Amino acid sequence: MTATATIEADPNLPIIRTTRDFQATPAQLMRAHLDPELYARWVGPNDVTTVLDEWDARTGGSWRMRNVRGDEEYRFHGSFHDVTDDRIVQTFTWDAMPESVSLETLWFEDLGDGRTRLHAQSLVDSFEGRDGWLESGMEVGVNDGYAKLDELLEAGRI
Repeated sequence: MTATATIEADPNLPIIRTTRDFQATPAQLMRAHLDPELYARWVGPNDVTTVLDEWDARTGGSWRMRNVRGDEEYRFHGSFHDVTDDRIVQTFTWDAMPESVSLETLWFEDLGDGRTRLHAQSLVDSFEGRDGWLESGMEVGVNDGYAKLDELLEAGRI
């Protein structure tokens, strides 16, 4: 199944909404987002390696990761505010811009027949910040990552 994420800016709020369909169950997608070994294998652009330095995927837990591309390294961190069977609420901060924190909410809609729609919403502190995220090339990382996730699902690794 080939799919592309839909990424939209809310015209009235500094929110980015992302949706993407998968040939997977909600439980499989939740595991892919919470299991550190799985998450590091699929998240991000194809030309980076993700290293999880800290990963405590539970309500009240925190995380810290690096994306490595050759000699370049990009660091990110956040906190898991709420982790349930079908929803993850967390913060996301790029260490180079610590004043720009995003509140991320992710949930899964069971479409039946082993298909699930992922919904993600990222709330930032300003329209300028939201537009900066959109102009950063985030769609490459989102779509590359979800394509890798498709491959793991198709191979039966989740």
